Amino acid sequence: MMKIAVASEDKKVTEHFGHCINFNLYDIENGKIVHEQAIPNPGHKPGFLPNFLADKGVNVIISGGMGSGAVNIFNERNIEVVMGASGDAKASVESYLKGELKTTGSVCHEHQHHNEC
Repeated sequence: MMKIAVASEDKKVTEHFGHCINFNLYDIENGKIVHEQAIPNPGHKPGFLPNFLADKGVNVIISGGMGSGAVNIFNERNIEVVMGASGDAKASVESYLKGELKTTGSVCHEHQHHNEC
């Protein structure tokens, strides 16, 4: 069993990981989505969300963009980070499962979101 989280605004992939409204979680078995649920973003504190998702058993995080601090924590927890996604959250998971969604490595550097993405 694999678990993929998508940082989302309802059912769409969000640009800024830390400021998403919810996380859509997808349980994967044999390369197929077998269960999905949405959980609200419990709040943005530095370093909190990557560990929150890791503790939920997430193996892959998909987002539009993310700050380097979050990326580093996900890496430490052996969670694959896929950035540069957009559009429908479930479709991005299906693309990932087919090997079509590749990370752009788009770490947020916009200064108005410095250390916040």
